[in-house]
Amino acid sequence: MGLFWDLIQQSQLADQKGKAESLEERVAELEKELSTTKALLLKTLQILEERSGRDINNDGKIG
Repeated sequence: MGLFWDLIQQSQLADQKGKAESLEERVAELEKELSTTKALLLKTLQILEERSGRDINNDGKIG
């Protein structure tokens, strides 16, 4: 019975490790996507400020 229990625990540990690696990959992909989105947002804000001539984000400068 002890051997059977050890096999079950090993299987559960392997499953958890797979989930953790999958989660880490998902987090890394989300961080990459967030970075890209932030860059696009900043570029969009810069163009919008330049075209409107207004300081939209209140940073003291236009563009």
